[in-house]
Amino acid sequence: MKAALENIETLKGKDSFVAYGFTVPFFQFKWHYHPEYELTLITKGHGKRVVGDSHENFSTGDLVLIGPELPHTWSNESFGAGESSAIVIQFSQEFIDKFSTLNECAAILQVLQRSNCGSFFPTAHFEIANAIKMLPHKKGLDRIVALLDILEALSGEASQPLSSGVYSASRSSESAHRINKVCRFIQEKSAGNISLEQAASLVSLSKSAFCKFFKRMMKTGFSDYVNEIRIANACLLLTDSDKTVREIAADSGFESLTYFNRIFLRKKGKTPVAFRKSGA
Repeated sequence: MKAALENIETLKGKDSFVAYGFTVPFFQFKWHYHPEYELTLITKGHGKRVVGDSHENFSTGDLVLIGPELPHTWSNESFGAGESSAIVIQFSQEFIDKFSTLNECAAILQVLQRSNCGSFFPTAHFEIANAIKMLPHKKGLDRIVALLDILEALSGEASQPLSSGVYSASRSSESAHRINKVCRFIQEKSAGNISLEQAASLVSLSKSAFCKFFKRMMKTGFSDYVNEIRIANACLLLTDSDKTVREIAADSGFESLTYFNRIFLRKKGKTPVAFRKSGA
């Protein structure tokens, strides 16, 4: 999938790095990248997180460190998640270079190196989350010290890589606009009928040309991607509602319960019933 370049410099102004919180009705699918590191904490919301070729669910408390030039997005347009919010911290390699020769910063450099594929911190201590929430309110030198403290604290936390090491991003503003349009359409309509013809017409392509376009940029087929989104929705309903599996299948866009069970098992390695019982 081709990503759009996001310009962080206009947000930074005269500060050394960017740190801000925001609240929106939902996270819109916006596939983008930038040369800065990004630390994102989801303070409210649940949905789908895409980092490189990693497609995973996220929920409140989701904490991810993303390396430079790595495309990413958080999206929950089709999840009915309601109001969503996050804290975002973005800083450049140039900022880090100012401290890179200090022995005291060795652990920080290791954390940043691991973030080249994206790092997810599933069990980060609440003190780190609190420090991240406070950072946008700090001024002057306190901001810099607070950020370094957060990064050092993360060096002691278990992390999971997100994108595969073989992932290679392609970037084009025009293609990013087209694929964002298609992916938003899928997010919004995933619970209903989505046809290949509808998706292709959105970007004025024939069905065959669209299939090649989608596969080239998403590294997966159109139908498989739609199923990924639907299964992600189903996982949230299985954990957050008392609906039956049949109802959840229908609400997630699957007309056949048998097909839903088969796709769910293929994607998650367990049946919907087993997934619900495990609380995964």
